Amino acid sequence: MTENMQLQGDCAPADSSLPSSNPVAAAALPEGFVRLGLAPELVQAVADLGYTQPTAVQEKAIPLAMGAADEAGRFIDLMVSSQTGSGKTAAFLLPVLHTLIQQQADADAAARAEFERAAAEAAARGEAPPKRKRKNPTHPRNFKAATPGALVLCPTRELAQQVAHDAIELVKHCKGLRIANVVGGMPYQLQIARLQNANLVVATPGRLLDLQRSMQIKLDQVQFLVVDEADRMLDLGFSDDLAEINQLTAQRKQTMMFSATFAPRIQQLAMRVMHEGGASVKKVQIDTPQEKHANIKQMLYWADNAQHKRKLLDHWLRDASIGQAIVFASTQVECDGLANDLQQDGFSAVALHGALSQGLRNRRLMALRSGQVQILVATDVAARGIDVPSITHVFNFGLPMKAEDYTHRIGRTGRAGRDGLAVTFAEFRDRRKIFDIEGYSRQQFKAEVVAGLEPTQRFPQGGRPDFGGRGREGGRGREQRFGGGGRGHGDRDRGGFGDRAGFGDRGGFGGGRRDGDGYGRKSGFGETPRFSETSRFGDAPRFSEASRFSETSRFGRGEGAAPRGDFGRKAEFARGGFAKPQGAGKPFTPHDARKRPAPRGGR
Repeated sequence: MTENMQLQGDCAPADSSLPSSNPVAAAALPEGFVRLGLAPELVQAVADLGYTQPTAVQEKAIPLAMGAADEAGRFIDLMVSSQTGSGKTAAFLLPVLHTLIQQQADADAAARAEFERAAAEAAARGEAPPKRKRKNPTHPRNFKAATPGALVLCPTRELAQQVAHDAIELVKHCKGLRIANVVGGMPYQLQIARLQNANLVVATPGRLLDLQRSMQIKLDQVQFLVVDEADRMLDLGFSDDLAEINQLTAQRKQTMMFSATFAPRIQQLAMRVMHEGGASVKKVQIDTPQEKHANIKQMLYWADNAQHKRKLLDHWLRDASIGQAIVFASTQVECDGLANDLQQDGFSAVALHGALSQGLRNRRLMALRSGQVQILVATDVAARGIDVPSITHVFNFGLPMKAEDYTHRIGRTGRAGRDGLAVTFAEFRDRRKIFDIEGYSRQQFKAEVVAGLEPTQRFPQGGRPDFGGRGREGGRGREQRFGGGGRGHGDRDRGGFGDRAGFGDRGGFGGGRRDGDGYGRKSGFGETPRFSETSRFGDAPRFSEASRFSETSRFGRGEGAAPRGDFGRKAEFARGGFAKPQGAGKPFTPHDARKRPAPRGGR
């Protein structure tokens, strides 16, 4: 986003282009948005952007968001779930801006009536009418803390900038309605100046709270709170900030939450932010998990290792049909390394992740939007908020930590009804993550292969592990994980939680691998040792069959305590564990008194 677009929130009037004064323009207005009852200025802005009909989520959410619940003026709280690229941003911006425009028109009318009354009184007294004084808000003497009427919270800076850009485009036919964007990594003084007289603020929580604590912005007049990508905002990383903002805006009239995914746990957390604990919240769900991303073709390629994935990615990136692409990596180090490798191979690629400065992130995003960069290698910081129509492919080089993040990643392509392609590269150790993604989306991947780059590893017994019964590769057996023993996750050959897993009478975490990875076969908190015969540290056990706290140990039933630091024949990590007491029931004596040398000057 350019600096000019951020600064143009205060819009000049354009009465000649409004539908009420231009019948020709009114004939070309999108009838679908007119039926929704939006302000003429917003309808004209939507027409300028080239949209003719509202999407499904806009058709359902906008009337609910605009309608008052009762005579007291309270609005309906909303929780809206719809796939990425379906128009959720306009679904909450349009009703909020519509209400702000109406309130501003009422305030202007009241101010005009007051001025006319004062002028009439002055004329009756034979005095000159009062003059309208306009103060310069940037002058320090006239500085006042910003008091916005609407607040939009976003989890990432890129998403906040995208939402602010869309809001500025929608108010370009309005007069005096200002949009401010507050994100971290930008100069404070510049953002403070932009906050002056702002009606709608789009912010990330951290920088917003910094400005609030320094008294640069007050949130006690916020009427509408919108949480975009609410599943991420309600997660642990933002929960404290969101709770503080919830208290600072406790007087608000409406709360709206929008996201592509709402897990059950996230829905429970969302109810705490709604009015009356979510008693009157209205839920709108447009797409079921089976219907999500119907216009995006999803492909899976199994790889033996990272080098194999790199060859598969190189094969795909040389496809001439690729317009622009995003390659998602798991870590920042992997992101930088992969971008450098692609640059050396002749691709126009840049990296984008959270460790970069905000100025550099903005420049690289602008290069992507302007077509100067073909491939963006990014972490999940780019999984939300990037709306570039020319992105045709999304590659998952590294898998996401959460299954729902996969939905947001592939949603960077195929936006606004376009077709897209999402390609995932996975190693065989990533099978669990692939199965989680399939379970979340309720769509099963069909593995593809590239001629000459086929994987050498194969799934045993037809390609999929058995997660039930007493199969060799994990799952829960007939005896439950938390039962009195039984088979847990994994087995003796493939790690995980094995033969005696669970919190039964034979310990907590059992059945590690017999090849030296994991924990012993009868480990845990039971009668047998915590680390036993087939321990992690080789053939000899770390702690022997007489466990650390056995009956002859320091805290046991014996009279004395075994030594802790003897590294001789009975050392701590020897086969016998801690050295045994020297004698049954006899207290340990460090030196034999008979061998002690006589003191000088003795007998």
